[in-house]
Amino acid sequence: MAHKSKNEEENRHWAEIKAESSWRMFKIMGEFVEGFEKLDRIGPCVSIFGSARTVPGTPYYELGVEIAEKVTKAGYGIITGGGPGIMEAANKGAQNAKGKSVGLNIDLPFEQYPNPYIDRDKLINFDYFFVRKVMFVKYAQGFIVLPGGFGTLDELFEALTLIQTEKIGKFPIVLVGKKYWEGLLAWIEETMLNVYSNINPEDIQLISLADTADEVVDIINKFYSEYLLSPNF
Repeated sequence: MAHKSKNEEENRHWAEIKAESSWRMFKIMGEFVEGFEKLDRIGPCVSIFGSARTVPGTPYYELGVEIAEKVTKAGYGIITGGGPGIMEAANKGAQNAKGKSVGLNIDLPFEQYPNPYIDRDKLINFDYFFVRKVMFVKYAQGFIVLPGGFGTLDELFEALTLIQTEKIGKFPIVLVGKKYWEGLLAWIEETMLNVYSNINPEDIQLISLADTADEVVDIINKFYSEYLLSPNF
């Protein structure tokens, strides 16, 4: 009888795991559906990334506000991760310019709550990183990347990989802050390309560098003067 009870307990345990996995799939599908329904109506946007730790009043925070304002005035909505720091700065700039301010929020360290500059009808909350990342890429006509940490690098290299492998169409990727990014770019060119040939020379051209808001807007406008602008969806 004891052996039977043990088998019954194991069966219940695996049944619970299976049921939990099934419900998780529905939750994932629900996040995709909500994201698609809300973002489908917004139109061309630019995703802006950077550190959640950047505080108001610092140079990169204020530059983030200025960039978002000028990109908004150029005709784009702004998408961020919805948290503080550079994300808050970008949403603030979008609201200052009376543009569309989207926040794709997720509960993370340093990002416990969405910033107050997101349009109420354009705040989407996610539990799953990979669903959130799909939204960043699918609805972006460009990536603007200010100084940040691992999450910022993850989003940058995700976009570069998808463009390099032709899983998505090419769009402008602008790194803001030449001093911050020059070491990384030098390593990519010298080590990845020249020493080990792990990328092609044209892959370097996927990245642009800028120090000012005007340079960012010029790069995006120049790209779309050569390519027909249309949403990625």
